[in-house]
Amino acid sequence: MYHSKRQQASAFSLPIGVLIIIPVILLFLSNDTSIGWNLPPLFNITVILVGLALIFSGLTMMIITIRMFSKVGEGTLAPWAPTRKLVIKGIYQRTRNPMILGVLIVLIGEAILLSSVWLFLWFVIATVVNHFYFIRFEEPGLVERFGDAYRSYKENVPRWIPRRKPWNPTQDFE
Repeated sequence: MYHSKRQQASAFSLPIGVLIIIPVILLFLSNDTSIGWNLPPLFNITVILVGLALIFSGLTMMIITIRMFSKVGEGTLAPWAPTRKLVIKGIYQRTRNPMILGVLIVLIGEAILLSSVWLFLWFVIATVVNHFYFIRFEEPGLVERFGDAYRSYKENVPRWIPRRKPWNPTQDFE
């Protein structure tokens, strides 16, 4: 590992805040304790399963991303310990932002599972903020750090909606 365990652990603070702390605060402040959509039992089970499946899928995507950052990119997801190499392998061949996509999938899963309008609004806010943050700050910084390699990657791999087929660059950017 190229970064200390402390740096890697501190990189988890943002996702934990977004996925756990803020939703708990929203549920507490809204006094939203209702769980369920007042649907017949069969539909409630379906809603619960869909919510859990989304949460599990999003967490899996986040774990894969964190491992790719560490092993391939030689860094973390934290801005204070960024990757040293451009990560364009694995899940990154399909979408440029799998970490945030994973976070957003977990957030919508939480909103569905807990049938919370407040958590759904938090999902919408997180989606919009991240979209504009990536356009305004993250992507220009990556162009500055990685140059033509990132430009080519950006032209071929979508920001959010994953490609059906993985992108295989014709030249080696490492």
